[in-house]
Amino acid sequence: MNGIEERWTWLTTAKPALAASVLVLLWIGESIAPTFLGRTRRWSHGLSNIGLGLLNTVVTVTLFGAALLAVTEWARQAPFGLLHWLSLPIGVEWVLGLILFDGWMYLWHVLNHETPLLWRFHSVHHADREVDATTAVRFHTVEIVLSSIARLAILPLIGLTMTQFLLYESMLLPVILFHHSNVAIPRRLDAALRWIIPTPWMHWAHHSNWQPETNSNYGSVLSVWDRLFRTFRLRAEPRELELGLIEDRAEWQWRSLRGMLTRPFRSERA
Repeated sequence: MNGIEERWTWLTTAKPALAASVLVLLWIGESIAPTFLGRTRRWSHGLSNIGLGLLNTVVTVTLFGAALLAVTEWARQAPFGLLHWLSLPIGVEWVLGLILFDGWMYLWHVLNHETPLLWRFHSVHHADREVDATTAVRFHTVEIVLSSIARLAILPLIGLTMTQFLLYESMLLPVILFHHSNVAIPRRLDAALRWIIPTPWMHWAHHSNWQPETNSNYGSVLSVWDRLFRTFRLRAEPRELELGLIEDRAEWQWRSLRGMLTRPFRSERA
């Protein structure tokens, strides 16, 4: 591990604290200035989503923590992977690596919408009709496992080190918490920010129950991918959006942690 890598080792412990702090701030913001009104079950809704997020964290760390470190270290020492082959200045390497991995996140998100098997699990995220900051961690555990398996190949192909990957995730968590939040951002500020990152106004359309909107705005950290690949879409008045999925006519059955975990395996999909 080089000197620059060592300077970023604090990310291992700082990442959870940063995510928790941002979530608390957004929760307060959603309480003071919400966009979508009439949310009456915020605590039970939030606790279920956060419970699923914590379960996924335990599964990821337990099953894939050592494996991700092993493949990134192997690629660094081999050397193997695009960034190791290019021999770029360190600053350029880090920026390019983060951009390339964010591009992969865009592609993976598209695949989760376009592939029936992946959508079966990803739809748990979209079934949430009361989208707020906690929705950012509401992903089915099988989806997280499949994503982690894919990363075992993608990280060494790009040539990302474990430290660079941790830095990306430290940026990812606050951004996705922010763009899932129910905070009423001033329109001009939202419009300015979405040239760089996905914003709440932009991402609410992605959670619309109208499929052309659901299949849009896939970006994670950078919004440029949606403009580049023509998947950018915006609703003039966000409050007109109907969030969630039409197929979940009895969505209340799938609100609990158990319900979210069993939803992809239900025998009748309305």
